[in-house]
Amino acid sequence: MKLPQTFEERMRSLLGEEYSDYEKSLEQKHYSGLRVNTLKITPEEFEKISPFKITRIPWIRNGYYYEAEEQPARHPYYFAGLYYIQEPSAMTPASLLPVTPGDKVLDLCAAPGGKSTELGARLQGKGLLVSNDISNSRAKALLKNIELFGIRNPVIISEAPGKLTDYFTEYFDKILVDAPCSGEGMFRKSPAIMKNWEQYGVEYYNKLQKEIILQAARMLKPGGYMLYSTCTFSPEENEGTISYLLDQFPEFQVVDPLVMNTGTDNDEVSSHKDSSAGLVSYEGFSHGRPDWADGREELKNCIRLWPHKIKGEGHFIALLRKGESVMGQSTNRAGSSVKITSETEEFLKHVHLPISPENLMTKEDRLYLLPEGLPDLKGLRLLRQGLLLGEMKKGRFEPSQALASALTPGDFKKVIDLPGNSSEAIKYLKCETITAETQFGDGYHLVTADSYSLGWGKLSGNSLKNKYLPGWRWM
Repeated sequence: MKLPQTFEERMRSLLGEEYSDYEKSLEQKHYSGLRVNTLKITPEEFEKISPFKITRIPWIRNGYYYEAEEQPARHPYYFAGLYYIQEPSAMTPASLLPVTPGDKVLDLCAAPGGKSTELGARLQGKGLLVSNDISNSRAKALLKNIELFGIRNPVIISEAPGKLTDYFTEYFDKILVDAPCSGEGMFRKSPAIMKNWEQYGVEYYNKLQKEIILQAARMLKPGGYMLYSTCTFSPEENEGTISYLLDQFPEFQVVDPLVMNTGTDNDEVSSHKDSSAGLVSYEGFSHGRPDWADGREELKNCIRLWPHKIKGEGHFIALLRKGESVMGQSTNRAGSSVKITSETEEFLKHVHLPISPENLMTKEDRLYLLPEGLPDLKGLRLLRQGLLLGEMKKGRFEPSQALASALTPGDFKKVIDLPGNSSEAIKYLKCETITAETQFGDGYHLVTADSYSLGWGKLSGNSLKNKYLPGWRWM
C-alpha cells in the first residue's frame, strides 16, 4: 500500500520502532465482523443457529468475526434484525459507553447506525435514544437500521449538532460523539480514504471536532458520561481535541473506560468475566499519549486501537465524566391525549407492548408511541419521533414495518412462522404472495423466520397478501 508521504513521515515519528509492524499490518486483510442484536437474541443463542462460521471478537461480548467469502446480508436473519454488519474496532465505542436501561442517550453523529443500534439494544426499550446526523440522506439509512433492529424508543433527527443545544441543554445522561475525522485508521479497509486525507488533511476535521464536542458538552447532564471517538491516529484530532474540551469545560474529567468495565487498573491489558458471553479481553489496547498533546496526565486514560496490535482497524476513544455546572434544564413535553379510531383500538388490544395513551401522538393519519420525558421538538428536522405503530385509514388500521420489527411472537397472537432457510422466507422478503395455514383465521399476521419477526402479512383463506415494506425488499 502506497501511503501519502507526509502521513508516512508522521507515523514513523509517532510509532518509532513499532512503525515496521504497523506497515506490515497494512498488507494483511481487513477483518469482517457482525454484532448480535441483544434485543432479539443472546450471543450464545446466535452461536447455536448461526448459518455461517463465526469466531468471537475478544473485546466485544456480542461481536463476531466472519470469513470474507460469507454473505451475512443475504440471509433472512439479517432481515429479521438479528445482527448488524460492522468493522470490529468500530464496535468498541458503543460497548464502552456505560449505558443502562432508562438512560436518555444521544448519538450525535449517528449514521448509518452501527453505534446507535447497539446503544438502543442496551437500553432494552427503556429511556430514550436520540440519533442525529446532519446528512438527511444518511439519516434515512440510520432510520432503517434502527427500525430493523426493533428499537422502540428512538428519535431520529437530521440537524447540525449546534441546533440541538437549545432543545437539549443538560438533558442527556450519556452522549456518544463518533466525530467526523480524517480516517487514517481505515486506510487498510478503504484505501480510497487516502485521497480524502490528501484533500482535506487533519486541520479541516479538527476544527469540526472542536465545535461538535463543545456542543455535545452543553447537552450532557452533570454526572453524565460522554464518549468521544474517531477512526484516525492524528494526535490533533484525538488527545488534542480532548485537551481543548478540558480547557473550555474544566468540570469534565477523562476516565479510563477499561477500568470501568473491568474494575482493574492495568496500563496495557485488561479483561473480565462477562456473565453473558465469557471472557472479554482488551489485550492489545493502548492508552492515550499525554506527550502527544499538552502533557496533561489524565489523557493517559484515553484508549487507542492500532491495527498492528489487534484484529481490527485503528480507533481512538475517550470517556469523559461531567462534574457540576450551572446550565438550565430542558422542559419536558406536556402530556396530551389523542383520539384513535375504533379499528386502531381493537388492533392494539392484541399488541402486548406497554402503550400508555398519554404517550401516543398522531401526525396526519400516522400513530406514534413516544418515549417518556421527551421535550418539545418543534422546529427540528425530524425523521421519526418514537415508534411508528401504523396508519389509521378509513375503516381499518395498517400496522407498520417498524412495529413488526419491534415485536416478538409473544407480543402478538397471530403468527405465521417460516423456516429461516426456506424458499418461502425468501419469497416473503421479496414481497411475493405466499400460501400459509393458520389456526387464527383471516386478517393481519406477524410473519417470522424461526420465530424472529420479519413483517406483516394479511391472510385471506390460505393466501397471505404480502405487507413487507417494499423499500426493504430482498433484491
